Amino acid sequence: MDVSDFPAGGYRFIHGVFQYSAGVAALPGFRIVRVRFQTPVPLAEGFRRIDAIVTGAGRPLTAFCACELRSPKPFTEDGFRAFNQIYVVTLKAWGLVEGERNPVGRSNVCPAMEPPPEPSIYSFCYTVPEDDGNTMPMFVISGSAEAAEGGPGYTIVRANDTSADAMREKAVFVLGNMEKRMAALGFTWRDTTATQVYSVQDIHPFVGDELVRRGAAQAGLTWHYCRPPVAGLEYEMDCRAITTEHVTV
Repeated sequence: MDVSDFPAGGYRFIHGVFQYSAGVAALPGFRIVRVRFQTPVPLAEGFRRIDAIVTGAGRPLTAFCACELRSPKPFTEDGFRAFNQIYVVTLKAWGLVEGERNPVGRSNVCPAMEPPPEPSIYSFCYTVPEDDGNTMPMFVISGSAEAAEGGPGYTIVRANDTSADAMREKAVFVLGNMEKRMAALGFTWRDTTATQVYSVQDIHPFVGDELVRRGAAQAGLTWHYCRPPVAGLEYEMDCRAITTEHVTV
């Protein structure tokens, strides 16, 4: 995996697809702050609030490094591509996207109950200067589901199969992606402060053997009753190492 510095934002990133990077980590001298909206905010209004919070903290908009989205329901592959073309317009305006290079990490999932009426922002991250000498790792790994990214279409692991054995195989595939992304930035599960799982299927049969045993739940596990963003996907994860998190309206 290719990793590049993004000095304008104070972070480095793993090259991914045009709509998001595979993960970000703070550059020396910076830390990452996470802000969660108490209720997901529609995309346009969410970006306006992010603008106000980031610039109000004295940071440039290029400090925006990751976000977590909530969508009404899973997209078709064509619908997902169309949504992403809309999503990146703001990132381009903020000086974050050049050509196919997008440094911003992202997760985008669909609540199975009480979904938002339109694509919305659940949380976001930005960098600030580190002034207390803290050397703890600071990173965000983007969401990944059980299909390879970047190709012309999605080849889903055990497609149309939600049996216990299939769900375990999907989870193992995604766990491998998480570990590869962390390794590209120089980290492991031991460095994480939070791990999130998104699925409406039963994950209990493999939580102990596949997640806890390999260290993915060393800081606990947050299970969101959500579906991944593309129809047919059943299991997604992301993880992070962040010491400063806020909740705001």
